Amino acid sequence: MSDFHQNGVITTFHDLGRRSTASIEDDLRGFAEKRPMSLILPALYSELERPALARIVDELAEADWLSEIVIGLDRADRAQFEHAREFFARLPQRHRILWNDGPRLRELDAELEREGLAPGEPGKGRNVWYCTGYALASERAECIALHDCDITTYERGMLARLFYPVANPAFDYEFSKGFYARVADGRINGRVGRLLVGPLLRSLRQVYGESEYLEYLSSFRYPLSGEFAMRAHVLNGLKIPGDWGLEIGMLSEVYRDYATRQVCQVEIADAYDHKHQPLAEADGTGGLARMGNDIVQSLLRKLATMGVPLTSDSFRVLKATYYRNALDIVEVYRHEAEMSGLGFDQHAEEAAVELFTKAILDAGGAFTARPNDKPFIPSWSRVRSAVPDVLDRLRDAVEADQQD
Repeated sequence: MSDFHQNGVITTFHDLGRRSTASIEDDLRGFAEKRPMSLILPALYSELERPALARIVDELAEADWLSEIVIGLDRADRAQFEHAREFFARLPQRHRILWNDGPRLRELDAELEREGLAPGEPGKGRNVWYCTGYALASERAECIALHDCDITTYERGMLARLFYPVANPAFDYEFSKGFYARVADGRINGRVGRLLVGPLLRSLRQVYGESEYLEYLSSFRYPLSGEFAMRAHVLNGLKIPGDWGLEIGMLSEVYRDYATRQVCQVEIADAYDHKHQPLAEADGTGGLARMGNDIVQSLLRKLATMGVPLTSDSFRVLKATYYRNALDIVEVYRHEAEMSGLGFDQHAEEAAVELFTKAILDAGGAFTARPNDKPFIPSWSRVRSAVPDVLDRLRDAVEADQQD
């Protein structure tokens, strides 16, 4: 049985959680004949030194229904790239590592930069963008999924459940988003989703009025989850954000291009945990502070493209409205934690709310100060129109790196 969460905009699937992974994988093997599947793994080299990624690779080695695994490797020198090849060699599926810091991909990136088409600063968005380009060039999949490499509770059933709606030839879904409860180690996690995005979406609706877009985003149980799957052709016209607004930006792009009936969310795990970010680094930047700023700017940019008038005065109203809504939701989570026997640090929760409140003002100031910023990396459709052989050259560069 599926249900329609809250306002009925997005179809929400729960029942897959009641089926065994083996049963779902049996279906996927059949689906793969018509809709072969590939996985993108964006990784920092440092993640190869942590146990989470080793567990992920062990689990994926059993996913015989996957046609290809594309690994984007950031911050790696030659020796580290060679180590990565050994690390992933136990994957029986065809797999390719994009050495993003290698000379071949850097040369291609420099050419795209001269054309004004390259990603901006390094980061997950840039990594994912090049991986999607390779996946398109490979032409080995009808369905492509992506998830992070720091999931400490990973098991391949998560990926199988995520793929199911878009891989099933009898379904018409173009995009599938994963969700799960953020509870681990006796406490409620997911501070950015709980304490920023949820109350912020409510506040945006109060300050700027109801809209189908905000209703759409509010339908997602966990809009910041890093797990999503889509039909391969979706990637052609997708503009990927280059900052921490990646997940919200992806949802916004899908909203622009597809009907909501073609979008769904799937409960992929009962328990989920990953590496946690600090509220901010020692200098007061980075961490969840940077993430919050990027997310708010991503939402503001989208609202502006829809004709919503955004002013400095309205940002101050938004900040005040958010602060009240966020404190109210902290109280709700305190009650939930007590009823569920979970730990709860009210001071830490309210400190996060104060940090996110500042992020809203900072994001509003940055938005008005730099109206000509180009936060999205160009779509591959646009890049191919300017450099027709770009995907062939990307594929050739990756293949050459595998052979060296």
